[in-house]
Amino acid sequence: MKTLKYWQFSRNENNRIDIQCERGIGLHIFVLEQDMFRVAFTRNNEFKVPATWAISPNADDVEWQGRDKWSVEEFSLPHYDVQQFANSLEISTACIKLIVHQPLYLEWQHKVNGEWKTFVSDRRTGAYLFGVSNTNVTHYLNRSVNEQYYGLGEKTGNLNRHGRRFEMRNIDAMGYNAEYMDPLYKHIPFYITHADEVSYGIYYDNLAPCWFVLGSEIDNYHAYYRNYKAEDGDLDYYMILGPKIVDVTKKYTKLTGGTIFGPRWSLGYSGSTMSYTDAPDAQEQLKKFVDLCREHNIPCDSFQLSSGYTSINGKRYVFNWNYDKVPQPKLMSKYFLDAGMNLAANIKPCLLQDHPRYNEVAEKGLFIQDSESDNPERSMFWDDEGSHLDFTNPATVDWWKSNVKSQLMEMGIGSTWNDNNEFEVWDDYAKCHFFGKGLPIKLLRPLQPLLMMKSSFEAQKEFAPNVRPYLISRSGSAGMNRYVQTWSGDNRTSWHTLKYNIKMGLGMSLSALYNVGHDVGGFSGNKPEPELFVRWVQNGVMHPRFTIHSWNDDKTVNEPWMYPEVTNIIRDAIQLRYRLMPYIYNLLWQAHTQAEPMLRPTFLDHEHDANTFAENDDYLFGKDLLVASVVEEGQRKRDIYLPCNLFWLV
Repeated sequence: MKTLKYWQFSRNENNRIDIQCERGIGLHIFVLEQDMFRVAFTRNNEFKVPATWAISPNADDVEWQGRDKWSVEEFSLPHYDVQQFANSLEISTACIKLIVHQPLYLEWQHKVNGEWKTFVSDRRTGAYLFGVSNTNVTHYLNRSVNEQYYGLGEKTGNLNRHGRRFEMRNIDAMGYNAEYMDPLYKHIPFYITHADEVSYGIYYDNLAPCWFVLGSEIDNYHAYYRNYKAEDGDLDYYMILGPKIVDVTKKYTKLTGGTIFGPRWSLGYSGSTMSYTDAPDAQEQLKKFVDLCREHNIPCDSFQLSSGYTSINGKRYVFNWNYDKVPQPKLMSKYFLDAGMNLAANIKPCLLQDHPRYNEVAEKGLFIQDSESDNPERSMFWDDEGSHLDFTNPATVDWWKSNVKSQLMEMGIGSTWNDNNEFEVWDDYAKCHFFGKGLPIKLLRPLQPLLMMKSSFEAQKEFAPNVRPYLISRSGSAGMNRYVQTWSGDNRTSWHTLKYNIKMGLGMSLSALYNVGHDVGGFSGNKPEPELFVRWVQNGVMHPRFTIHSWNDDKTVNEPWMYPEVTNIIRDAIQLRYRLMPYIYNLLWQAHTQAEPMLRPTFLDHEHDANTFAENDDYLFGKDLLVASVVEEGQRKRDIYLPCNLFWLV
């Protein structure tokens, strides 16, 4: 890799400053808002990926072919000043001053008591590196040992990311360790830096696999640094000034299109398990769940139909009803709907090679294509090899939407659960249609789940135009908040997971994924013991998404009544959630209209209290409800820290 060093001022026009660097590389600085700049590099004045699907500053949806990366529409485009000096260029608004130094590094300043003060700077000894014999791009920034780093979406471990290295490469991480394992399911290359006087965020608009080194590396030839490195794609980032952490989160959320306002029932208890639909008498098992909810006086607003309803000999075939297991899908759906339970059905974006409709789809050219032939790519998927649908092909979108309507909506199932959509196609140069222009999958992998959920979203809207859609997706990228509710994937049953899933949810919430939750009780591994199950439910009811979901090793099912000796405690916790429903529904409305996070670390509203930044297991559900969960086995009392200078009703 080679470091960019020397540059020459080229142009200042329409809130964009162009600078010419070495080797045909251009540096473009966009002045978008008083407190938001964009820095983008091109080769020969072209982006590798010409569009973005993450950026939607007016909260509208993004067109199928994406938003042109040169566009500055829908930003306020404030007045700014440009001053050129012998070895620098200064660009300033009322809130931010950017100094471009020679040799190349950027220095960012904000005003403190009327004076400009640096809040972050690129590494002076090499800030921007571009591959010569490879496609890598790297951005280095200075690092202070006193800084805290938050965000990066769905990541394990402590909420403060300082000292760790993270990778963005969507994989199906079933049974992950919630403290250490990485990567996971989602691609959210955004993080917040908090220092003593100011907080700011950086979003890297690149869909290629990437890494963040946030203090896990040191080099004697450089001052302390951190870096972002992408395997390919464009080096293109947004600098968002707070000044507070909550300000950064809200501005980033608005930048990526805001939070979908789903129906009220989507905030109620949602039942789910792999076991019912895997059973040979799936329809009867499903109906029995409805009956048992009534019998035990457990309120339930929805049920998530796992993929077993599509199975043939144990393998899953999307949009293929197994009528032996579910002989009457419409009657089964009606049974749930009559009980006040809405259904969301699991759908997957890959067709196994022996899928009954595989040849039909292949002949239509709807799959991602192999890099060395005109055949569909083949990748491991569940129990066999299969081919992934290509949602950058309009014909694929039409096929998908048609099947969502005919195989689900017309059967009485109103919502989609978009699952197993990490698109683990590791032939990096497998060919995507890309709206007739063609691009390799390695530049677009996280875009595929985003367009999958957009396809499902449109199908639901077209089928029921007067109904607010509700969708779920496990994988995705920045902008998925416009379409879906999400969760932390297939966790593993343990006290350890309960503790660290809380932090994972808060990390997602700081990264614009507000409507989140976890598989309560644990998805994989052993069934939870009664005490762990109680504590998990008590915590789960205090999340935007509350779902009990499992695929236990011993074939048991996590259900509210699984332990008669604690069923009354479980019932009380769920009924408490329903008493709080007006409050929770209002939180979703505030998330949608004001970009207010629903889950809030204790420091988010209390930066004045340094103690709130200490790692802990507590959080706020909305601004007014402090959740202090029990996450240790056998614990019967615990200390609670109340942020200072406030009145708390206990």
